Amino acid sequence: MDEVLLRSLTPSVLTVLVRRGADFAAAEDAVQEALTEALRVWAADPPRDAKGWLVTVAWRKFLDAARADAARRRREDRVEEEPAPGPAPAVDDTLQLYFLCTHPSLTPASAVALTLRAVGGLTTRQIAEAYLVPEATMAQRISRAKRTVSGVRFDRPGDVATVLRVLYLVFNEGYSGDVDLAAEAIRLTRQLAARIDHPEVAGLLALMLLHHARRAARTAPDGSLVPLAEQDRGRWDTALIAEGVGILQAALARDRLGEFQAQAAIAALHADAPTAEETDWVQIVEWYDELTRLTDSPVVRLNRAVAVGEADGPRAGLAALAALDASLPRHAAVAAYLHERDGDLATAARLYAEAAHKAPNLAERDHLTRQAARLNARRCR
Repeated sequence: MDEVLLRSLTPSVLTVLVRRGADFAAAEDAVQEALTEALRVWAADPPRDAKGWLVTVAWRKFLDAARADAARRRREDRVEEEPAPGPAPAVDDTLQLYFLCTHPSLTPASAVALTLRAVGGLTTRQIAEAYLVPEATMAQRISRAKRTVSGVRFDRPGDVATVLRVLYLVFNEGYSGDVDLAAEAIRLTRQLAARIDHPEVAGLLALMLLHHARRAARTAPDGSLVPLAEQDRGRWDTALIAEGVGILQAALARDRLGEFQAQAAIAALHADAPTAEETDWVQIVEWYDELTRLTDSPVVRLNRAVAVGEADGPRAGLAALAALDASLPRHAAVAAYLHERDGDLATAARLYAEAAHKAPNLAERDHLTRQAARLNARRCR
């Protein structure tokens, strides 16, 4: 049984049902039932036309549910008689499905969950495990999201930027449970890039590939975090880096710069450096300047302060940091790093401990606590 094939067919099967008149929530339920049926019977009797089989079974499931529900009698009267089995239509509305699942009326969390379910083909249990919440909680979140978008017209243009933000949220969740969300986000972004010719879609795909290329080197055997400067670059995936750089160069050549292309350019400069000491920090600062112009994001300005500290010295970095709100996430950690580079170990140790207290996860908290302990040990010698 090719589960990857099933998941790749999910969005196109769903859009066929919606085009035939099923509302989104009922269509999505029917497709999930068809996928379950496929898992049960395909191993022994695989169909010649996988998509056509799924469309036929899902449509039957939808009609069965409609007939069994008195509240849907009028809708049932409107639907045509069941189409004869045959090849599935060639029309592919997957792009519209992306837009529907990331509709502005949904919260980011709901948009992520619905995208993983409807476009990604993941089960509610898989999504719940990936986000470390009870399955019942995730089921409620997905049900609310489906109800929200069920009345939305399917043929209206969507916002590519919103789709990209949702996919980036998925990617940043990384790995948890039996679903690798980073790999899933890359798969979905590849799918999107095949359907829409947009430089920012390419920019996001390049950014994901360049970050993912460093994944194996990010943690030590004991699970502790390894900072970028200390990573074993021999463990970076050179094939992913080459692919990401190639995609990025083609996107930049179109001269329609966006934030994901700028972020990917920064990641590419890190990937291009044979050693941490050879990183082109001056050019990275220039890209952060571009990114600041595009987004004016405080988080971007925070990362820019680190780059300035590397390019022009820690005091220049601290001066850039001084203009930012100290309550920003990671502000204390950045300040600690720059103070350490400036030789103020006492202040750096205190700030590392403060940053550890505010860390969003155990791995980061452990890393920052170790940094504080390391500096305190040095001061006591």
